Amino acid sequence: MAGETLLDTCGLLCPLPVLKARKRLMVMAPGSVLVVRATDRASILDMPHFCAEAGHVYLGLEDDGAVLVHRLQRG
Repeated sequence: MAGETLLDTCGLLCPLPVLKARKRLMVMAPGSVLVVRATDRASILDMPHFCAEAGHVYLGLEDDGAVLVHRLQRG
């Protein structure tokens, strides 16, 4: 989708996907969407929790079994 920024964290384990997402979101404009690709199953819980704590909006998850695709909107 246009206007989205992709962050590939495949192969990284907790807490690295969240830490990398946090770093990337810090430089993005409010309302921008970050798409995070991850293979760490812990990210299913970690990403929504991170968004709630940091003031971002968790837009959802697509799970194809191998790669998890999270959509986060910068708060």
